[in-house]
Amino acid sequence: MKPQHLIASASAFCSASGIVSAFSPTTSPSSRMTGAAMIRPRSETKTYMKSHRDRIDAQALLELEDRIFSILEPSEQTIRLQELSPGRSRRSRVSLEEASAQHGMPWTTTIGRSEEKDPLLYMPFWEWQMNFMKSSLSNLHPIDCSTLNEGDVSYKENTEKRARIVNHCYSSDEYRKIRMTYYDAGDAVQVFNSVWYPDAKYNLPILGIDLLSFNRKKYLAIVDFQPLHQEEDGHATCYEHILKPIKNKYDNLKGRMSSKFYDETQFFSKEMLFARFEDGKIVYDDLFPAFKSYVETHVDLVKSTPKATTRHMVQHVFERQRAYDTYSAERDPAAGLFAAMFGKAWAEDFIYDFLFSLSERKEEGLNLSPPMFGGPPSPSSGALKHGGHLPPSAVSKPQVHVPMHAVEATNSKSIITRK
Repeated sequence: MKPQHLIASASAFCSASGIVSAFSPTTSPSSRMTGAAMIRPRSETKTYMKSHRDRIDAQALLELEDRIFSILEPSEQTIRLQELSPGRSRRSRVSLEEASAQHGMPWTTTIGRSEEKDPLLYMPFWEWQMNFMKSSLSNLHPIDCSTLNEGDVSYKENTEKRARIVNHCYSSDEYRKIRMTYYDAGDAVQVFNSVWYPDAKYNLPILGIDLLSFNRKKYLAIVDFQPLHQEEDGHATCYEHILKPIKNKYDNLKGRMSSKFYDETQFFSKEMLFARFEDGKIVYDDLFPAFKSYVETHVDLVKSTPKATTRHMVQHVFERQRAYDTYSAERDPAAGLFAAMFGKAWAEDFIYDFLFSLSERKEEGLNLSPPMFGGPPSPSSGALKHGGHLPPSAVSKPQVHVPMHAVEATNSKSIITRK
């Protein structure tokens, strides 16, 4: 039987069984997914039913689709694989150049108070990443920064408290979503955050970047290849051995995170760059070159990794990305900051629908607790003996809380208080 006849037969069976929707492209409730590039999984990992007594396991549907796919001609397989890019969002109507300059980016002055010559501490990171993306990624284009209710979260400011946030979002052949966020409140707070989601055809870790500065006295940095699976060899390509030589160059970036918000065994690698420090020179002497190396390495990894060959494999990776978003949204330590500056409703839409757009909302809403910094690296770099992390006994400084309501104070007072 020819492939097209098999597909027709399968479609007829589904129609007769009342489950044709399982084989039909679906879109999100907000209709943000449109066109071939925006096709979401056609057989979600759920149980479809004609009635309570007539249930069909979605796993069986996935297996049937894979069998049909396996007998397609090579040219037809290529077309099908091109369609298997779940989670992609609507392409923006503006050009790449227009998008990269939206809301005055890259900024050169701060909205807050500053006594520094370079008040926008992490803007060079933003500019470098933007230029690198343009020169290194295929078919790079902007996608809308919107929430499920079509709210625009590309820019928000609080003039009274002298704080603002800008968000850009992009997609390419290699990555279904790359989001970039810059938060500016003068010397009080500077934040650069970015997350790179590979297309679900690549069974690879997510690249996560979080850089924060408080009053130019306390700094926090996290850069990591965040694994989708518990074991590294669960990915299509192993990568920690590639990161280790980079990390070994920077003793100041070998700290360990607090377990207050995150579990180091979930979605964090052994070669994560983590640092809590007070010397601002580390930002450009160590953090900037290490950040560049991790970003470049991640793109090289994606480009050199074979794509998934079955729809089932793509769907599995996509579901792990969904799990990552849900885990991260529930634990985002910046939730309190966003709520204090822009309101709880805006913060929830921003976190659930934009930052982690695949996540499921919790009925109780966001965790507005202040973040806790982890301990510093050992002066003797003993962290290497513990897989890149310090044993608890090696943490010499007490952990500190950042009360988010204190962010409202953009004067010279420190917003860091010791517990």
